[in-house]
Amino acid sequence: MERKNTFMKKLKVLVVTVSLLMAGNVSIAQTKIGYIDAETILYLMPEVGRIDSLVRLYQIDTVAKEYSSLIQTYQYKDSILRDSVHPAPPAVKQQIQKELAELGPTLQNWQQIGQEAVQNKQNQLLAPVMRKINDAINAVAKEKGYTYVLSRESILVAPDADNMLQAVAKKLNITVPPQLLPGYKPPTGIR
Repeated sequence: MERKNTFMKKLKVLVVTVSLLMAGNVSIAQTKIGYIDAETILYLMPEVGRIDSLVRLYQIDTVAKEYSSLIQTYQYKDSILRDSVHPAPPAVKQQIQKELAELGPTLQNWQQIGQEAVQNKQNQLLAPVMRKINDAINAVAKEKGYTYVLSRESILVAPDADNMLQAVAKKLNITVPPQLLPGYKPPTGIR
């Protein structure tokens, strides 16, 4: 009786193990991995040129003007403090010194503040384009049966067949230059 119970337990363990192995093999067989260089797709999008122009305008018209205004304000307030012909009352001097102390670090850190403002504006303008690209990647992945899609930059070796660049570009109705296509070989022996 005990032998039969031991045999049954071993049989159950064997059946569970075989079932798990088979299920594992099925799930491995169903896993399909694709990859894409989403940054290349982004720069091929026609909207990106307009967005770059808008970001440059923002940098010139907003960020640079704000910096110029801060400099002028700082210089004006500093000139009030240094005016020996018409000295400001002590309370005014104290207030101006406080304001200059607040403006000083802002001006010193302006490069970083300006870069962050420009980056935020760029991200804001690119968000709809990135959503469009992401939707196209998801649609192609679903159509082609990819379980995972990785960034091309994170892959060292991969078959060209799993490169989704061309399919996503087609979905977005953009043209990929031949030199960016998988398997492109530059012409040799040009005369």
